[in-house]
Amino acid sequence: ALVIGFAAETQDLEKNARKKLLAKGCDLIVANDVSPESGVFGGDKNRVLIIGDKTCEEWPMLAKEEVAGRLMHLVATMLADHQTEIK
Repeated sequence: ALVIGFAAETQDLEKNARKKLLAKGCDLIVANDVSPESGVFGGDKNRVLIIGDKTCEEWPMLAKEEVAGRLMHLVATMLADHQTEIK
């Protein structure tokens, strides 16, 4: 199984998201800053951090649909890699 969590934070984005990653036992956390200054809450664009156990990848400002598409691609790749490891 692959567990993906989501973290909407208003401060200390990476630090708080990493805490959630560990506390919830997720493989990845998709974290975004929803503070008023970010301008993403309620909008059609988003900027996210993809955080894993030893990784942190910042994606640029994208349409929310594009974030979803990229995330689906990432998850599909991770699942395919996992299947290869099992065989």
